[in-house]
Amino acid sequence: MRYPAEETAARHERILQEASRLFRERGINGVSLPEIMKAAQLTHGPFYNHFASKEALIAESLQGAMDAKLQRLLSGKSSKAALREYLDEYLSSHHRDNPGNGCVAPALAGEIARNSGSRLPFTQYIKDMLSAMSEKLAPEGDQKAEARAEALRILVGMVGAIALARAVEDKVLSDEILARTHADLLRGIDRGVRSSSLTARATRRSSGAVAQPGDSVSNGNTDHALDANVSKI
Repeated sequence: MRYPAEETAARHERILQEASRLFRERGINGVSLPEIMKAAQLTHGPFYNHFASKEALIAESLQGAMDAKLQRLLSGKSSKAALREYLDEYLSSHHRDNPGNGCVAPALAGEIARNSGSRLPFTQYIKDMLSAMSEKLAPEGDQKAEARAEALRILVGMVGAIALARAVEDKVLSDEILARTHADLLRGIDRGVRSSSLTARATRRSSGAVAQPGDSVSNGNTDHALDANVSKI
């Protein structure tokens, strides 16, 4: 039986959305095709009218999820304020507790590493995220290398924190992971691209090199304030 093109397209999109949600919630290997089709309110039979294989479904559904998350970052203003807002959303208990609607990276990076069909689009997603973050850290295009280094630190910190916060069974520890990582990365955003030069100065001091003009020593007040905040969780 042939369906109108609009109905076929709607069914296709429904399958993609449910597959993307279930993959992020339960893992690629934890979801069967019949379960996906049932979630999309369809029988298993028409699946191959839409996709050549489960691998094709994985690639297309995850691509849609990654595009949506990237667009959320790109749609914000080209400023550090937009990056702060994105960080607030990403390192939140809502994101932690709702993997089916969250970022693909903390939910599926381990499985994608073993899924050759998804590695290329996932790699491009990570590159695009880094580029978008770098531009918000240095919108005028200055200090590109420093901005990219800080963007990489932020992205790795965000993804790692959500992955760990979801994995631990202790709710207090999970909240602490999110809070401490959020505070640390927020300081990095506020510092901007200067953070790389500060790291270089710290490296020189620890190696016994002669201090350079502009080098400074932290008094540790920021860390004390963070400890006080975390203790309130």
